[in-house]
Amino acid sequence: MRLIGVDVADEFELYDLKVEVVAGEKPFVCSHHVGDSFLVEGENLVFPQGASFSMYALAALLPLLPAKQRPLQEADWMGTDALIACPDPNCGAQFKISRVGKRTLRHGDCTVVPLDSKR
Repeated sequence: MRLIGVDVADEFELYDLKVEVVAGEKPFVCSHHVGDSFLVEGENLVFPQGASFSMYALAALLPLLPAKQRPLQEADWMGTDALIACPDPNCGAQFKISRVGKRTLRHGDCTVVPLDSKR
């Protein structure tokens, strides 16, 4: 739904993501459990109540999440590569990043820098 008077040029779209622990070929040695997950909604990480997630695994995932949120060109590898290995080389856990929805955001809601400042 579009609001009357809203500047559509101020809008952009991001995908919502789900990051889920899946099994790899080796046993887990870290605190991960198959099915553990969190969501990325806009700029927010959303964890189930009482859930925990390894800060080392999160550090490995964070640089990839903004790229996975954005629309990509057809041949971009970010569109096809969805499994990320646990940063512990002895751990078999993998983290699957899936697009689960799309949301529209407004530039003015995300920053105080005017949109026309780059023009």
